[in-house]
Amino acid sequence: MLLQTISRRVRTLLLLPTLFALSACERGVLDPAGDIARQQRDIIIISTGLMLLIIVPVIILIVLFAWRYRKGGKGTYDPHFDHSTVLELAIWSAPLLIIIALGALTWSSTHLLDPFRPLAGKDASKPLVVQVVSLDWKWLFIYPEQGIATINDLVLPVDREVRFDLTSSNMMNTFYAPTLAGMIYTMPGMRSQLHAILSRPVDDEGFSGNYSGAGFSYMRFRLRGLDAEGFQRWVGEARASGQTLALDAYRELSKPSERVPVMHFAGIDRDLFRRIVERCVEPGATCMSEQMRHEQP
Repeated sequence: MLLQTISRRVRTLLLLPTLFALSACERGVLDPAGDIARQQRDIIIISTGLMLLIIVPVIILIVLFAWRYRKGGKGTYDPHFDHSTVLELAIWSAPLLIIIALGALTWSSTHLLDPFRPLAGKDASKPLVVQVVSLDWKWLFIYPEQGIATINDLVLPVDREVRFDLTSSNMMNTFYAPTLAGMIYTMPGMRSQLHAILSRPVDDEGFSGNYSGAGFSYMRFRLRGLDAEGFQRWVGEARASGQTLALDAYRELSKPSERVPVMHFAGIDRDLFRRIVERCVEPGATCMSEQMRHEQP
């Protein structure tokens, strides 16, 4: 009976790694809906495979050497051994080749997946512009062409390139939608950029990957990919909300708050994003561009 119990526990422990691996397959990183995220997933898989070319043989050799050269084993111990050209070549050449391969992969992917680089050849239409502002502790998405804005609700058309302009109202955060593209920082007084595209419909989640205070855990947003008709219907629904995001409404919205529900705004201040970037939302505040003009001789 005891042996059966131990056997069941051993089988359970052996199955745990498999269960963890299968559960990870459903996550956005390994199941991307965007072209950029798919390329990043491929880089992860290739890099992991290259590193396993060293890790797996080393683990096998550790076990093999421990077994062969144990007390009473068949291995021959030579206390005068000090050099083997074949062994030195095997030890140093394989890691060197893998480092060169990883370096080439990193260099090429760093340039190809530059977030500021437009997705050439991916979409012939004009990119959709979405202005992203990380607030405490929620996400504001402004669609300047559509004249709408949302809180914690990012909706994108499938098969159309999107250009994100990103900034922060107060502290540094990271905009991260694993199924769409990589992580990019948002910083007060600065504007970052990210180009991405969804290749299939999706209903997923994005979040902040940088600790920013008490409400960080709830700083999440819904990410949806819709076809062209579905996106236009959603824009119409947002315009029917009746709320307007003027400067006064934004100042109230920017106050720290947690667990903020999804909100839609039918009208926006057309100059809002620029004023957020240039730190001149508050009454009487001077925008950075105006201050620099005054300081010029």
